[in-house]
Amino acid sequence: MNNSETKSWEEVRIAFKKIWGYDDFRPPQGEIIRSLLQKQDALIVMPTGGGKSICFQLPALLQTGLTLVISPLVALMENQVQELRDRNLPAALLHSEVPTPQRRQTLQTLEHLRLLYLSPETLLSAQVWEKLCQPKLKINGLILDEAHCLVQWGETFRPTYRRLGAVRPALLKLKPAGTKIAIAAFTATADPAAQQTIQQVLQLQQPAVFKNSPYRQNLHLKVQTIWTPRGRRQGLLKFIQERPKQAGLVYVRTRRDSEELTQLLSDRGYATAAYHAGLSPEERRSIEASWLSDKMPFVVCTCAFGMGINKSNVRWVVHFHSPLLLSEYVQEVGRAGRDGKLSEALTLVSERTGWLNPEDKQRREFFAGKMRSQYQEAQQLASKLPPKGEVTAVTKQFRDGAVALALLHSAGQLEWQDPFNYVRRSVGKSRSFGELSSQQQQVQFQMAQYLNTRQCRWQFLLQAFGFTQEAAGWRCGHCDNCARR
Repeated sequence: MNNSETKSWEEVRIAFKKIWGYDDFRPPQGEIIRSLLQKQDALIVMPTGGGKSICFQLPALLQTGLTLVISPLVALMENQVQELRDRNLPAALLHSEVPTPQRRQTLQTLEHLRLLYLSPETLLSAQVWEKLCQPKLKINGLILDEAHCLVQWGETFRPTYRRLGAVRPALLKLKPAGTKIAIAAFTATADPAAQQTIQQVLQLQQPAVFKNSPYRQNLHLKVQTIWTPRGRRQGLLKFIQERPKQAGLVYVRTRRDSEELTQLLSDRGYATAAYHAGLSPEERRSIEASWLSDKMPFVVCTCAFGMGINKSNVRWVVHFHSPLLLSEYVQEVGRAGRDGKLSEALTLVSERTGWLNPEDKQRREFFAGKMRSQYQEAQQLASKLPPKGEVTAVTKQFRDGAVALALLHSAGQLEWQDPFNYVRRSVGKSRSFGELSSQQQQVQFQMAQYLNTRQCRWQFLLQAFGFTQEAAGWRCGHCDNCARR
């Protein structure tokens, strides 16, 4: 190995077997681990259930110093850290729900940890950032887990993501000369445009790129047209009735949808629960535990559920409402069949015109309108922002100041001098907010194309995510469109 601190490759494999019990790595796990041990930047696109977390956990455990894992969801962090702690490995987490005494204790013991999980917002909070900037604290790497969230959420929902590219340069200024900090981005769903955005925002330097096809031979995809709201409910009930005691997930768009559908299913005698971001941490953990232990066969959930939760025997996933984005869809159907056994993914959709069942059309128009108004408001606000400044001061003065800054950065009209201070730049190769909005609308239109396509559904997905060579002449033989042929 090039890194003098790292042991021989045989010793790496021995550590892997000792911790996780596997004899050897699955391709391309070994190559990814080598690149991170050599402090090389990397972009990794691997299917759900492909063993991504091991790829950054093992290098972190084999080195002295700290690896920061930036993660989007509390449940995702807690599940991964609990698995590491169950193996007596030095890992901890920080997020907004961690009690103050526990947060203080974690910050005092950073020198003894190998992995610290935290959200983008927690990473850039004053108390945590001050501690990470201490010259004596060795930081080996920054891992962006579920990196597609940077693309999906970074402009409007969680604008802190757009500031992550300034983290490494800011830390290196305060660390000893010669310090190297590698950055690796991991995701199961990133098309070529999303991959480019991730590389640009994170400022990856000559990254090693690893891409595995999202195709899952055991996962059968189906889209079913339902003609009325009542028909949608009946379609779901019929599907569940035909699969008694099988583990599954029902995805809906909103909290209200999850609660109303849960009530309907509970009235029919099904043991289930509504899961969404509005629940308390205790409520979320309780539902997860019941589902993971098979006490509750399925959960009615929003996109807040499932990311990073490892349950191998999920036999089916139903989208009661289709997702807005194709990347969300692939993430969510990928929760099924991780054990390699036959699994199904069903999406219920209104007929195209929306005359008889306008639910889906109204929902799409609502979210599209909300997005357009966000861009318009941000554009109006952008003209009021000072040419340079500090993000906290801007957000205090303007309610949506952070969103406006993120959109300016996305449009190429702003640079982050460090994670907290920005400077507006003269318009050169920049884009307008209108162009950004149109681009987002095109991304959402891709989901509608998938739902209405008559070609092999896996072929469509392979093309959409940049696997054009594999997609040529592809026919999976088991999706609904292939079955009709």
